[in-house]
Amino acid sequence: MNYKLGKNYKLCSKTIIHSLFDTGTTIKSYPFVAILKEVEFDTKTPFKVVFSAPKRTFKKAVQRNLIKRKSKEAFRVNKNIIESYLKQNNKQIALFLVYSTPEEFDHIILQKKIAKLFDKIIKKLDESHP
Repeated sequence: MNYKLGKNYKLCSKTIIHSLFDTGTTIKSYPFVAILKEVEFDTKTPFKVVFSAPKRTFKKAVQRNLIKRKSKEAFRVNKNIIESYLKQNNKQIALFLVYSTPEEFDHIILQKKIAKLFDKIIKKLDESHP
């Protein structure tokens, strides 16, 4: 099991990000809103992800950066859940994660919330392709 969340997992393509918001599927799992879409990448990575904390909710950049850092860490620890599923089913997804609540959580609680979100994503992917 590899727990690294390196550069190859980072979603940088503006065209993919725009298509996520245009035609992607939205999944809400408090405190996250995930927008995802099945795509084809040039690399072998099963997913690419972007983390976001809205400026409207968190006025100070320090707060936004802290939220994103905690979210990335929780994601990194639990990424094997979704990574193994995607590799087994030979799928690739683009994922945009928005931290949607003004409440800040401890990193341990965030890890549980991310795991719950992954379960919802897997269910949604199973529904779309039986």
